[in-house]
Amino acid sequence: MNRSERFHALTEQRSFDLVVVGGGATGLGVALDAALRGFSVALFESHDFAGGTSSRSTKLLHGGVRYLAQGDIGLVREALAERATVMQIAPHLAQPLPFVMPSYSWWQTPFYGFGLKLYDLMAGRAGLGHTEILNRQRTEAALPGVRIQGLRGGVRYWDGQFDDARLALALARTAEAAGALVFNHVEVTRLERERNGFDVQVTDGPTGAVRHLRAACVINATGVWVDALRDKVDGPSAGQMPHRLVTPSQGVHLVVDRDFMPGDSALLVPKTRDGRVLFAVPWLGKLILGTTDTPREDLPREPQAFAEELSFILSESAKVLARPVRREDVRSVWVGLRPLVTPPRSERGGTQVISREHTVVVDPSGLVTVTGGKWTTYRAMAEDVLERCFSAHLLPRRPGGLSASHRLLGAPEPGVPAVPIHSAPGPHLYGSCAPELTRCPGGDVSLGMGLTEAMVRYAIRSEHALTVEDVLARRWRALFLDAQAAARMAQRVAAILEEEGASAPGLPSFLSLCEHYLPGPLAT
Repeated sequence: MNRSERFHALTEQRSFDLVVVGGGATGLGVALDAALRGFSVALFESHDFAGGTSSRSTKLLHGGVRYLAQGDIGLVREALAERATVMQIAPHLAQPLPFVMPSYSWWQTPFYGFGLKLYDLMAGRAGLGHTEILNRQRTEAALPGVRIQGLRGGVRYWDGQFDDARLALALARTAEAAGALVFNHVEVTRLERERNGFDVQVTDGPTGAVRHLRAACVINATGVWVDALRDKVDGPSAGQMPHRLVTPSQGVHLVVDRDFMPGDSALLVPKTRDGRVLFAVPWLGKLILGTTDTPREDLPREPQAFAEELSFILSESAKVLARPVRREDVRSVWVGLRPLVTPPRSERGGTQVISREHTVVVDPSGLVTVTGGKWTTYRAMAEDVLERCFSAHLLPRRPGGLSASHRLLGAPEPGVPAVPIHSAPGPHLYGSCAPELTRCPGGDVSLGMGLTEAMVRYAIRSEHALTVEDVLARRWRALFLDAQAAARMAQRVAAILEEEGASAPGLPSFLSLCEHYLPGPLAT
């Protein structure tokens, strides 16, 4: 069905077991799990799938080395197991990656080597490779571009990386194939509690059309915006909401060319001058530097990096890279807001000590809210959400576990060699769906950065893309890799969208967004 037909289907069906609000990692995971259990599911995302935090991660599937240091053993064990699961169900989008911690002090290699050996033991059969102690020469070979002055050696261990936005898209399309109705650019504008369920009002962004449907259960998976949706609920229990669930924190990432560190390993500095972790991660032909952990009170859709955050990343990376990165070397800057779980008032502190674990809350209205967590554990979070729905008698209990082995759309057959995620973007990111590109004209017309006209048409026809931003930020990661290059590609993408029937490609707003992703004047 095309978009208008699918939206009309809401009018015909009217009633759903489950409505999920939010099309990021968590919401999409819930929608897929519920659909696989045979529930009728509708999901609504007010912007684009993974348009918020879920497309702005450090691109790592990890057990959490820093959480191990904090003694959070349970979180690390769960994440290590889930890391392996994601790689099995989407091997074209999630893969192992070696990390190297360079040592500049005599104690660093044995100290971090011991901790990472423990990390291996905790992973068990889900491990991706063995931790190794490296001498100076092997460290230089593993990290070409590392600062060699004072280098004593290093430790190599294994974690995972992925393409977060395309994995979210694969989840959306897989949930759809399992029977769910999933919509981007449709906002839930009102929730009213009724007997045995909710009246849900949704508004289509492109057309302004309004629909009402009924849901036995509503899941609030809107990330840092969960409290805003909780405020929208009308009915007898309105105003009885408990304390706010989210304390937002922002993480900043810079993207530079791979020639600063052209190897195939990531670099990790476990402790910078203020205690934060610094990554240098090869990804889609570029190098990601990050991240920060800065509290903020507001919740902008497109947060901007603070000047001190950019300076922090540049100065800390200069301590470990042979060639320091300058502001003019930065191709793109992106900022994500983390939905950290708010502790009781008496325990509040810096966001580095706030829990990274997720929480599930059933409000007096019956609205089920899930927040916190991270990409690696999205599937386990979905299972926890549905278990809470069962225990609260909002849905009839049905057996689960199918999502652990249900391969996502595009996953190639076992044994098919995977192109590394850190390679430049290309057709391999479509996995087994790549042959479908040949059905769209323009496969031989390049728009830049590996994107062809056929890929744009495929994004519109098969991947729910409606705007230039949808195409160049999340179907293809041009904006996140090189904002200036994305701006140069935007006009032709807008023209293709119009040819394919898009009513509002959003070219001016995307060009403005490209300026936002450049390291120009920053907020102070």
